[in-house]
Amino acid sequence: MTIKVGIIGAGVMGSDHARTIAAAVSGASVSAVADIDAERAQSLAADVGAAAFNDPLALIAASEVDAVLVASHDSTHTELVLACLAAGKPVLCEKPLALDLDDCASILVAEQATGTRLVSVGFSRRFDPANVALKDALIAGQIGRPLLAHAVHRNVSNSPDGDSASTVLNSAIHECDQTPWLFDHPVTEVSWHAPASTSLLPQRQDPQLILLRTADGALTTVEVFVNAVYGYDVRLEVVGETGTLSLGEPALVIRNSDLARSADYPADWRPRYAAAYRAEAQAWVDSVASGKYHPALASAADGYRATAVAHAVIASMDSDGAVTTVKYPHADLLAAVEGAHR
Repeated sequence: MTIKVGIIGAGVMGSDHARTIAAAVSGASVSAVADIDAERAQSLAADVGAAAFNDPLALIAASEVDAVLVASHDSTHTELVLACLAAGKPVLCEKPLALDLDDCASILVAEQATGTRLVSVGFSRRFDPANVALKDALIAGQIGRPLLAHAVHRNVSNSPDGDSASTVLNSAIHECDQTPWLFDHPVTEVSWHAPASTSLLPQRQDPQLILLRTADGALTTVEVFVNAVYGYDVRLEVVGETGTLSLGEPALVIRNSDLARSADYPADWRPRYAAAYRAEAQAWVDSVASGKYHPALASAADGYRATAVAHAVIASMDSDGAVTTVKYPHADLLAAVEGAHR
C-alpha cells in the first residue's frame, strides 16, 4: 500500500518535506503540491512528480490525496487542519498546531468527532537520534534525578516580519514541547527575560531567555536567538543528581591546520535534523497505513499543550518577566482527548 501524500506549502519547509518523502520514505509518494505561489507549487510538483494545486482546500479534497502534510504559514494551520478532519484525512501539521488556544481546541473537538486520531504535529526533535538517546539515558537513570537543563536555539537569521511573541510561537515552541517530552512532566510555570537586544533585528527582542519549570521541579533555561548570524546552533545539557548529559557536536568534520581548530556550522536546520525529519515522516506514513500511531508522534493534544506553554511565556513577556502559571482553559476537553488516545 502506498500512501499518497499532498503537501501544502512549497517554501523551504514544504519543499524539504516533499523531497524527503519522495526520495527516502517507503510506502509513500507525493501526489500533490499546493502553494499560494502557483509558480513555486508547479516547480516543486515537477521535481517530485506530483500534481500542482493553487487552492490548498482543493488539494485536501482531491481523490489522489490520502493524507496531507501542512507546511504553510502558521496562520493557515487551523483552517487547513480542520479541512483535513472534515475530509477524514490524516494530517501532519508543522508546528505550531495553531497560534491560538481556542483554535487548538477547535481542532481537538473536530478530531474527537471523527472517532479516531487523525492529527499529528511536526515536533521533529522527538525523532532526532541525539535527543532520543538523551531521553533514553534519562529514563535509564544514568544521571539520577534531573534537576536542571540548559537549552540553546540559535538561527543565522529570521524573517523581518513578526515580533517578540512570534519568536516564541515559531521558534521557542520547539523547547515548549521538548522540555515536557524529555522529562515526562508538564511545564507548570514560566518566566521570560530580556538581555540586551541585537541591533540587527530591531522590531523584536532578540535574544530571549526563557525559564520553564516542570511539575517534577526541574528548571530549564532556554536561550532563543533567531538572528545569531554565525550559524545554526542547537545545544542541550541536562544536569542530574549524579552527572550530566548533553547533545554531541553535530559537525562531521573538524579541521586542524595553521595552528587553529575549526568546524563549519549549517546555515539552517536541514542538515542538523535531516535524520529526524526522515524518521518522523516514516513514522507518520507507517501510522497512516496501519492506523496505529507511533508513540513518539506528537498529537493534537501535545500541540495544544505546547501552545499553552508558549502563551504563558508571552504573558510573562507582557508582564515584565513575572513568573506565570501555565493555564489550560480547555482542560476537560484535553483530558478527554488524551484519555481516548491511550
